[in-house]
Amino acid sequence: MSVLRATRPALRRPTESESRMALESSRRLGAVVADLDQPGEDGSGQGGAEVVVQVKGQGASESLTIPLSALTLLRMILEEMAQGNAITITPVHAELTTQEGADLLHVSRPFLIKLLEGGEIPYRTVGRHRRVRFDDLMAYKQHTDVARAKVLDELVSQAQELDMGY
Repeated sequence: MSVLRATRPALRRPTESESRMALESSRRLGAVVADLDQPGEDGSGQGGAEVVVQVKGQGASESLTIPLSALTLLRMILEEMAQGNAITITPVHAELTTQEGADLLHVSRPFLIKLLEGGEIPYRTVGRHRRVRFDDLMAYKQHTDVARAKVLDELVSQAQELDMGY
């Protein structure tokens, strides 16, 4: 049994020329994805597309069939790069360190540890180190986003009842 391990490249923002290239690519890919996302005659989406990959300056090309979900993800990546944002991809089942989890939630590591030890987010211990599943972090984030939106709606409602002008 072989194990596939991917090494992550150093996280960096795209260069100006990479951003321009990503903008044009995302625009062109967006049109293709929109066409593919339309239901076929049988009522289902097409599910994928054959893509030809050719490297400039080399005669050889490779034809690949890529799922629609992967093309959509590629378009999203290109859109973020076009805006000058660095991109990372994390599998849903990945386990993160507490620092990676804190960075993902935009909180401090000590705050995340309090959440873990308080039972708000599940985790496991590997030796002396805590590991948090990406999907558990996303579930927590979604829960807090919903709660935050609910409180904001209540504040807006109260402000309107009190005729505060906004």
